[in-house]
Amino acid sequence: MPANMVWKASVWEPRMSHLASNRTHLLLIDDDTKYCRLITNYLAGFGYEVHSVHNGVEGMQFARQEQWQAIILDVMLPTIDGFEILRQLRQENATPVLMLTSLGEETDRIVGLELGADDYLSKTASPRELLARLRAILRRSAGAVLQSSIPIAEIIIGPLCINLGARLAMLDDEVLSLTPVEFDLLSMLAQSRGRVKSREDLLSEIRDRNYDVLDRSIDVHISSLRRKMNDDPKSPRFIHTVRTAGYMLAYSTSEKAK
Repeated sequence: MPANMVWKASVWEPRMSHLASNRTHLLLIDDDTKYCRLITNYLAGFGYEVHSVHNGVEGMQFARQEQWQAIILDVMLPTIDGFEILRQLRQENATPVLMLTSLGEETDRIVGLELGADDYLSKTASPRELLARLRAILRRSAGAVLQSSIPIAEIIIGPLCINLGARLAMLDDEVLSLTPVEFDLLSMLAQSRGRVKSREDLLSEIRDRNYDVLDRSIDVHISSLRRKMNDDPKSPRFIHTVRTAGYMLAYSTSEKAK
């Protein structure tokens, strides 16, 4: 395939300055061309312009070439798998990523979330559910733009500074590289600092992700957030686990957690 060609609505077209239009531009990285055609045509009816590539190397190249509004990324890909693509992308930017899998394995989903995926969906799910998940992560990603006219609010807890307007978190004067979901969880806990937030409370505040009550994704995201903050769960500075109740953010300077 020529380097300047992409799949769009069932035909190959020259890769023009597509980001100039008002449509929402998505990159779909999946080696199943029939699935790509299905999703491309379905999303086109809702105002999305989808550009598809079918192997990991090309997917990585295209992901870096433009500022996509979201990337739909399959796990099983030739040349480079989806996990490695996600790992590299998260070192460079926070573009929303919806991961797809045909396996449906819980371990795959956990790995993807820990690497920074914004959501995870089985390829057996309907296009309608994919659309709902996609809209949810796009709304969260657009949060900073929607708040641009609102006065910037900051939460400062010890060495932790959270700028809600800019969706930026800093710890010990270092910027934390957080996914949109991790930032939302941190800000929720910070705004309720000193009070316990149950998993159900946290889930209800990001209900757009369509989690069910038994979903343990909150624990996965909290674990990733702690790792990025160097927050030892056995002796936390910030995020405390309250057994059977949930999580609480409270700054601790003591050597050992109570």
